[in-house]
Amino acid sequence: MPLFSATFAAVVPHALVQSGRVNYPPSHVRSSIFFSLKRKNLLSSSKSIASLSNFNQTHHSSSTMEGQNEHFLASPQTDKYSKELEVAVRAVQMACLLCQKVQESLISKTTTPVQSKEDNSLVTIADWSVQATVSWALAESFGSENVSIMAEEDVLALSKADAANLLETIVKTVNICLAEAPKFGFKGPAKALGTLEVLEAISHCNFTGGPNGRFWVLDPVDGTLGFVRGDQYAVALALIEDGEVVLGVLGCPNYPMKKEMLSYQNGYHRIISKLNPPCETSESWVKGCVIYARRGSGKAWMQPLLPKDKKFVWPNSARQIQVSSVDNPALATFCEPVEKANSSHSFTAGLAHSVGLRNQPLRVYSMVKYAAIARGHAEVFMKFARAGYKEKIWDHAAGVLIIQEAGGVVTDAGGCPLDFSKGIYLEGLDRGVIACAGGKLHEKIIRAVDASWNSSSL
Repeated sequence: MPLFSATFAAVVPHALVQSGRVNYPPSHVRSSIFFSLKRKNLLSSSKSIASLSNFNQTHHSSSTMEGQNEHFLASPQTDKYSKELEVAVRAVQMACLLCQKVQESLISKTTTPVQSKEDNSLVTIADWSVQATVSWALAESFGSENVSIMAEEDVLALSKADAANLLETIVKTVNICLAEAPKFGFKGPAKALGTLEVLEAISHCNFTGGPNGRFWVLDPVDGTLGFVRGDQYAVALALIEDGEVVLGVLGCPNYPMKKEMLSYQNGYHRIISKLNPPCETSESWVKGCVIYARRGSGKAWMQPLLPKDKKFVWPNSARQIQVSSVDNPALATFCEPVEKANSSHSFTAGLAHSVGLRNQPLRVYSMVKYAAIARGHAEVFMKFARAGYKEKIWDHAAGVLIIQEAGGVVTDAGGCPLDFSKGIYLEGLDRGVIACAGGKLHEKIIRAVDASWNSSSL
């Protein structure tokens, strides 16, 4: 059975703007975790993330955590969302490979088309190609009728007459990626996808969210400006059920497994050109990583990007990660967005000064900020949007869960959990988003925000 209906060809102009998606009903009672301002004992569980893999029966039994030893048990169990998590990780791994190829072409040839959207943000062929690829992978794994997806990009721009060359490039990029689907555990398409099939895969991601049912949230290339500059970006995929994020995956193609290989203060591409890795297969030189977590596990994991000549075997040398133990704001490292248009650098700078911060802030593109906190490389991420800007859930969903399961806390500035049940936007957000490496640090930052807020111009 084909993944996407052939009848789509007859109604392309209308199908591009349709938004009715199947709302997949939950079949289990959910386990919920709520983080509050006064909570000091973070929930931890000894349950291991396990695999219900239908792709292979080979499992690794141990790996090394950053900074300490930890055993990883990956035996077949019935942990909730384990199959969804594995499929999501495999899909993001495949999407990261696509992004790397496009970014290399963009940097070396500067010929990859870059478009501007109505909000002046950028979109490239990687955004649409990743969206089509991940949409295809989820439909292949669970059946398109069972999959609802909310994603950032739409196909309206691709339906215009002058977009023929761009669309042709996207179709080619998707098919090149899907030709390697078997190495990631997916059964590849019997033949190359046609233009209409790629368009339908993209337009399948038109779910609008809500408080009930199950749906996926995808940001195909989070941090497009960083992407086109050869710097940091992320592929972000999360699963939401009844308004709560239940699993999150962040693919960070330019975030090395080893912290010392990365300097946030300079462009990634410029740094790479100065480094001399011993060899491409060396474990000490793994260019990127995929970070993931499942709600209620009390653990977050990181695995390297799949080398080009390898086949993916779950869990792909995964190692546990956890947040930093720093709870003194003066010793913390703050993350903030690079783009001034979406966040107030002046307020965060004033706040950092008020708490006696000694370290320079890390201005990082994309949800890599969430990844940095989950890995213990930074302790605080604050984003206070300027008036009129509304936070979208695909910019936060995956990262929020990963930090929480790694031992951190993410709330709005009032100390309330972020609400992913209101549709595309984080409605009811109190001033901004605050992510911290622990409950004690979070309380101190919240108090500092309250003390500084009235004197700000936000």
